Amino acid sequence: MSTKDQRPGDSRVVSPGFAERVVRTADGQELRVPDDWELLPPGDAALTRRVKAGGPSWTVQEKKGRRTFSKGVWAPADRIAAVRADLVVERSTESYARKRQADAKRRERKQHEYVEDFNAAVLAFLNFNARHEEIAARLANAVAEHATPVGSGTVARTQRIPIEQRAESAVIAWLRHQTTAYDNMKIARVKGKRREVRRMLAEESRRLLAGYRGHGDVDAQRCPLQIALQAAQHKDAAP
Repeated sequence: MSTKDQRPGDSRVVSPGFAERVVRTADGQELRVPDDWELLPPGDAALTRRVKAGGPSWTVQEKKGRRTFSKGVWAPADRIAAVRADLVVERSTESYARKRQADAKRRERKQHEYVEDFNAAVLAFLNFNARHEEIAARLANAVAEHATPVGSGTVARTQRIPIEQRAESAVIAWLRHQTTAYDNMKIARVKGKRREVRRMLAEESRRLLAGYRGHGDVDAQRCPLQIALQAAQHKDAAP
């Protein structure tokens, strides 16, 4: 496929092309990046935002599975340099340092509150019999510790579904990885097969949880859940 040199009049979202300075548009057209542009890598949200606000740019995104990853922004090199220089001056002031500190405390407080809310949602989903409340607390803590860190990319971090659904999905995911052989399974590369396996294992996990919601006894020595929690505890205690 041939490429076209283009002086962009509008900003656009593109995907990586076949060569270093080539991108692909949504309709499959290959465009060569202007010679006086450079690629601003992702990572500095303020810099990226101001560069994009300053005029035409090409935002490079790559989709892998259901997720979309940022590959940076192509924009005029002189604009990127100017915005970066302005930010260096701005970020050297005391007022900026105070604002950063306040923002960090606010994010920390917000994260702490979310972890507490998520933990409570997990406990509500588990709904274990009172005799198993200690196991419920340990499981909720383990799931929250794994699922809630910022940037973890887990279902617990999505805002698209209610927290109750996030909690349920996170518990099932934790059990799938910690109490089943899923991670070592050889799953055929057939469309829908992995989803089928995950659905089957989810049912196993739900049956496991049901045993703690009733009044019956649970064999702690053979229960996959308690074995997994014990292993996690030993791992955390290791130096």
